[in-house]
Amino acid sequence: MSDPDDRGGMFDDRGQPAITTQSGSGPFAPTTWALGGAPQKGVDIPITVVFMVLFMLSAAWHMAIFQSNKKRGHKFLFSAALFGFSMSRIVTCVLRIASVSTPTDVRLGIAAAIFVAVGVLIVFVINLIWAQRILRAYHPKVGWHRGCKIAYNTLYALVALTLLTVIVAVVQTFYTLSIRTRHIDRALQLYGQTFLAVVSSMPLVVILIAHSLPRRNRLEKFGAGKMSMKVGVLVAGTSLIALGAWYRCGTTFKTPVPHSQPLPLYLSKGCFYMFNFGVDILTLYLYGLMRVDLRFHIPDGAHGPGSYMTNKNDQEEVAAMDLQALTPVGTQEMGTVTVPQQNSTLELRLVATATTNLSNPSRSEVLMI
Repeated sequence: MSDPDDRGGMFDDRGQPAITTQSGSGPFAPTTWALGGAPQKGVDIPITVVFMVLFMLSAAWHMAIFQSNKKRGHKFLFSAALFGFSMSRIVTCVLRIASVSTPTDVRLGIAAAIFVAVGVLIVFVINLIWAQRILRAYHPKVGWHRGCKIAYNTLYALVALTLLTVIVAVVQTFYTLSIRTRHIDRALQLYGQTFLAVVSSMPLVVILIAHSLPRRNRLEKFGAGKMSMKVGVLVAGTSLIALGAWYRCGTTFKTPVPHSQPLPLYLSKGCFYMFNFGVDILTLYLYGLMRVDLRFHIPDGAHGPGSYMTNKNDQEEVAAMDLQALTPVGTQEMGTVTVPQQNSTLELRLVATATTNLSNPSRSEVLMI
């Protein structure tokens, strides 16, 4: 099976389009090794099934977080996006299992390979947006500047166009015998893999800029936890995704190896699963464990410098929602007691829990929060 992250076409040992004896209208089977080597049912199917189960757990996890937040009015669409990324990887695993089971079906192999390349772009965009939020927190005037917005929108448009170009080039490679056309398709794939690898690393550049520029305003904190932890989580997630992208890019630039020669180590199955599914799983579970839905949340309607700084009413509303989310089922608020202080008042909230003593349901305990 071929992979759009590699050559996906037919080239000789010098990296030039090879002359093939195949004829017809295609699709034509590749004559060079792709990342992952030849499909083997006894190896590829069990490993892919394990990854598919892990992606299923990830999908359930991120959707549960999204639904839980939605019930308490905590809007964070990125959890749904991470769910979508997990689902795309499940589809990829299903297609890969099917293509391994029927290795002669070139069309199925093309579809599986395209899904491998497409799904990860969701995380590319998520990391870019979170990096932008960090930049706006450190330098509001820079992060909210119109030029920064235009640069981001231009980058998104280029990503979409590049993805479309790579898909067309990969598919066309399997349906043409023209040496000139294959040469053009390979050049487009080299450009696409390089550009996407650069995009995968862009959040690191944005974070570096945020820390390098002298700060003239106080830090506009957002979400839960320390800003240093937010930066650490994003750097770790971006590094994992970029590692996979740059590895695929590097193997694309290597001289294609024909099937008549042994499979190189850098194209082995271990490398395929580690730098494709492996880094994706680590990133998804990292973001789930570190609760990015709380750390990277910003106020609804935030727009312009200062909008990340929630006012007092917003803070009270968030605190009330957090209390409601953490309060066990079956608890009821009994009332409040106000204690005078020197410069302020201290409010004690009484909460009754009727399920604390299972041996005597009629007995309740009073907790002071």
